[in-house]
Amino acid sequence: MSDTTPEVVPFHGGSFRRVGIPRSPADPDASDFVATVAARNTVSREVSGTDDHTRTVAELLPHYRPDAYEIRHLWLVTDDDGRAIGRVGVDIPLEAGSTVAFWTIELIRASWGRGIGSAAHRLVERTAREHGRTVLQSWADHPDARGERLAPPTGFGSIPLDHAARFYRRHGYTLEQIERCSAFDLTAAPDRVQSLLTAARAAASGYRVVQWMLPTPAARVAGYAWMKSRMSTDVPAAALTFDEEAWDAARVERHDALWLDGGHRVLVTAAEHIATGELCAFNELVRGSAPGSVTFQEDTLVLAAHRGHRLGMLVKCAGLLRWREIAPDSPRVLTYNAEENRPMLDINEALGFVPVLYDGAWKKTLT
Repeated sequence: MSDTTPEVVPFHGGSFRRVGIPRSPADPDASDFVATVAARNTVSREVSGTDDHTRTVAELLPHYRPDAYEIRHLWLVTDDDGRAIGRVGVDIPLEAGSTVAFWTIELIRASWGRGIGSAAHRLVERTAREHGRTVLQSWADHPDARGERLAPPTGFGSIPLDHAARFYRRHGYTLEQIERCSAFDLTAAPDRVQSLLTAARAAASGYRVVQWMLPTPAARVAGYAWMKSRMSTDVPAAALTFDEEAWDAARVERHDALWLDGGHRVLVTAAEHIATGELCAFNELVRGSAPGSVTFQEDTLVLAAHRGHRLGMLVKCAGLLRWREIAPDSPRVLTYNAEENRPMLDINEALGFVPVLYDGAWKKTLT
């Protein structure tokens, strides 16, 4: 494995400058990282029309620090006048035998149409090849719009043939899957959630709910690690490529630190099989430290051997009700699910989640 990409890669009209990861947002050398976060937030606002996905420098910084599980490359995109106009990222998982690289190109709208995205994609491909990767995968928001639409091979959902979709197709990508972003109103009366929780408890008579705030208690590490490892194998993935992840106590500790070092609060709600003590379903709720910030529902999974007992509904309901006490000023919860994941979407819709945005998952195999 090698990495010969220079620190600054020029293109017509500007350059890509590799970003060093500072120790803290206040470090003198943090300016480039700060600029990438500002560009990311601007692009997110332009695409979604909201500030729901805005992140602070402190929240994002821990996720870019080097660790044993992936290599994260990050470049700041600047124009000829030195103004920050976007960012480029390439993530290289370090699972044994991995062939995949994940990437993002985010450019502020005023910079579109100058060939910058294509120059950035050449940088993405170069980086992936230097790490021996042959599969490139990327996700993009596709706000609903009139006109021609694209559907993935799964047959579930569609997106407009918009600016982002045309970019992916022009560079040889296929649309493999669509994810639905749904929102739940945390300010609404909890009666529906409470009623669904009561019904789920009755259906899950051999299980009980256990909850904890990160960091993960020592007694829960092994069970949590096993469930997190199944997230890489057991969720609908269409024809996308994901490595099977090995999780142990060290990886759980690192996972917890990524959130806590950024000032997040994280609630894990799990279902425990009473007869065996096995953790067999879980749900995560996460929010940053800013007052009134949106909550994100991260991973949710029911282990295959325990499906059919309403455990998905059980952990989601119990989590949402507890979350109202933990983060009473958070206005809503956002979550992403594959459009073909009907069991999870059924739960969300019953709870009152409504679609707000759709993501396309795109894939290309290098030759």
